[in-house]
Order: sequence, then C-alpha cells, then structure tokens
Amino acid sequence: MRRAFTIIELLVVVAVIGVLVGLLVPSLRGGRDAARGAACLSNQRSLVVAWAMYADANRGRAMPLADDRDPARIVYWWGSFAWATAAVDPSQGPIAPFLDTGTGERSVFECPSQPWGTYRAQPSSMAAAPPTSTYGYNGYYLCPPMTPGWSATIGQQKWKTLADVERPSELLVFADTMLPSSPPRNCALLDPPMLYQGAGCWEVNPSPTTAFRHSRAAAGARADGSVRSERAEPSWLTHPGLGVGSIGQSNDPRYVPDWRRWR
Repeated sequence: MRRAFTIIELLVVVAVIGVLVGLLVPSLRGGRDAARGAACLSNQRSLVVAWAMYADANRGRAMPLADDRDPARIVYWWGSFAWATAAVDPSQGPIAPFLDTGTGERSVFECPSQPWGTYRAQPSSMAAAPPTSTYGYNGYYLCPPMTPGWSATIGQQKWKTLADVERPSELLVFADTMLPSSPPRNCALLDPPMLYQGAGCWEVNPSPTTAFRHSRAAAGARADGSVRSERAEPSWLTHPGLGVGSIGQSNDPRYVPDWRRWR
C-alpha cells in the first residue's frame, strides 16, 4: 500500500521549489541581460565598420550626422525623415550603402535593451513613424558643420577625416543614447559632457545623452573599430533615475579629445 504525502511534506516541497525558483530567476535575468549586451555590442561593431567604409569611400572624411538643407526632409546618418508624411527611408542615410539592413525593430540600429515602445520618438513629429535608432553618433566632434542644433555654435570647427581623429582607441563614434525625459526619447546625436560656447569657452552639459542601460553600463564603438561597455560611476550620471549621463566628466578622450584647442 502506497504511503500518501502529508500536508506538511507537500508544504515543504512547495517551499523548496519556491527557493529554487528564487535562486534561478536572477541568474536567468542576468543571462538575458548579458545576451542583450552582447547583441548591442555586435550592432555597434557593424555600425562602426560601416562608418569606416564610408570614410574610405569619401576621401577619409567622417560621415555627416544630419543634413537639414532640404525643407521637406532631414537626412540623418541612419536615414531620411519626411516632415509632411512622417515617412522614414533608411536607404537615404549616408551609412546605408555599407550595411545590409535598414532601420526598424530588432535591426542593427536598435539596442535590444531599449526596444520600440520603451521610449518616445524624437522629434515629436516622428511619433507616427517606424522606429529609427537608439544609438547616437559623435557628430559633435567628427562633423561639426553637419550637426543641426549645434552647428550655429560649432559649425566653424573642422570636419574630421580619419587621419585627424585623436586617440582612436578611446574616441566614441557610436554609443547607447537617450534623451532624459519621461518617457525617454531616442537621440541621433551623442552629446558630450561639455558644450562649446564660443571663444574657447565651454560649459557643463546639463543633459548629455549617453545611456547606461545595460545594468548601469553603456556600450560604445570606438574609432579604431573596437567595442566595449563601461559601467557608470555615480558622478557620471546627470539623470540617475533614467541612467543617463556621460562616460567620464570631461570631453577627452571619449567625446571631443581636442576641445582645449577649439577657438
């Protein structure tokens, strides 16, 4: 005759299962986060290789961040956006000929830790458009004349070639970015921790755009083609609740390594 489980024994089994689940869930979550971080680095590796290929095909010049000279549309590094129709065309981006993919969900332009639906499109006129990119390009240093929004202040600075780039193993070309708001907004530009005011003067940027969304680490692609993540120190975060700030508090070496010579 089989012996039945008692209520106490069943409760013990349930308790043991609960403990095991409690132990497994964090490790599973950690594994998932690690996989997303690896995918993000792979995305940015593809982007920085395409960026180098663009430069090679254009006399060494870094690609533009954006071109807003056409009143009907703006052409970002990732593709174009038509103001009247909110149509996104990734084939028009300067990086497009050097990639075999377009924008959209789960594309090389989207960080898997910041999927479509977790942020708001920027500008607001893009709200009805398909997703574009959650990575920012360092146009502030690489192509100042082609950086709308900042070009009035920095447009006289040199448009860089690959030969001009200082400390390429440290300089960020792309990185995880987000504008600190609620909900956050995506941003095509990697803003530095200090902003140029003219006449050699700089001020602290109150709203930099580097996003530390991989367990408080930000992934970035360097000018030498390398990719890696850096974990935030508390002093780096201007918006701790959103995990947004800068990698370090100075423009060099990651953002604008020659900032002291700007005039």
